[in-house]
Amino acid sequence: MNTKPATAAPPIPEAAAAKNKTFACISCGAKLEFQPGLHALKCPYCGAETPIADEPVQNTAEALAKLDYDQHVAIAPEEPELPRQKVTCPACRAESELPPNVTSDRCSYCAAPAIASNAYETRQIKPRALAPFEIQERDARERFTGWVKGLWFAPNALKKMARIDRGLKGFYIPYFTYDALTYTHYSGERGTVYYEEEEVTVNGKTETRRVERVSWQHVTGQVEVDFDDLAIVASKTVPVDHAEALAPWSLEKLVPYTDSYVSGFVVEAYQQGLKSGFERAVTKMQPAIEQAVNADIGGDRQRIHSMSTQYNDKTFRHLLLPLWISAYNYSGKTYRFLVNGQTGAVRGERPWSIVKIVFASLAAIAVGVGIYWLSQNQHGGAGR
Repeated sequence: MNTKPATAAPPIPEAAAAKNKTFACISCGAKLEFQPGLHALKCPYCGAETPIADEPVQNTAEALAKLDYDQHVAIAPEEPELPRQKVTCPACRAESELPPNVTSDRCSYCAAPAIASNAYETRQIKPRALAPFEIQERDARERFTGWVKGLWFAPNALKKMARIDRGLKGFYIPYFTYDALTYTHYSGERGTVYYEEEEVTVNGKTETRRVERVSWQHVTGQVEVDFDDLAIVASKTVPVDHAEALAPWSLEKLVPYTDSYVSGFVVEAYQQGLKSGFERAVTKMQPAIEQAVNADIGGDRQRIHSMSTQYNDKTFRHLLLPLWISAYNYSGKTYRFLVNGQTGAVRGERPWSIVKIVFASLAAIAVGVGIYWLSQNQHGGAGR
């Protein structure tokens, strides 16, 4: 069978793209879709590719700039969720509604890309930048298969039976990234380890043993910890812990938001507001702050009695980050999973094998008993 080779076309001017919200193939007229990894639009029928034009330097700088948190939270602390958007398909002209909080999807009649033109007009905070997909769908499927094979304590049958049941779909998920320079005043105790000898009686025999002691000293101080681009998911439709565990993101690859990059993909508007996102960010900052306090206390042991943290120079960005999302079925239950559209990292829900866990626990107990028995016999033998 003869196939027509893919052809390249001049870059699409983004001003025209923003106006029309549709991109037609110069070869066959079909609607173009963004091609992960190529930074180009590609025709799903004839394979023609159209490069996406680079934005002017000034536009890129503005899109990637970090914004003042306090100023924006005063304007839009918790904006309402985005209502359903009505769209007219550019291919078949059918009118339909996108799901709530979705600004881009496929036409429910012909599957052509459909982008809501004015979805963000009522919102104070709009997506200014996104990270384009780098991982293609087939690669995401392979990553899922490898992830399943590597699961510890998973049922043996899972590796043979698990399959993607709901189709793998590309989503641009809303995130807020936060920056803050923190100053934390603390009080606690520094422990210094020393040793003393004491006599103990074992099996009727008196022995001298070296016993560990800790001398505690009250301390106070201040630590400074700088947080940069802490990514917090702003969607309610994905498992938040799994989505945030897909970090780190390659934010140096961010580009200004344009409709070219989202053509053919689902785009969500944020449902968690700027303020609630920062509150979650604060909880994720705590382990790093505590680690810094313990390091500042020093000594061999540390106790933290109180901490008071001040968050300065707070800035943020509203970004769209790429995820391949789907679900798989095992033993009549559905489990969701996510693939980082940049790196291919996989996180998701999984079943556990109770039998494997029980046997592993019994084996650990048996090893512990064996070690104890050997130590007791060695000790008894030395005393004879």
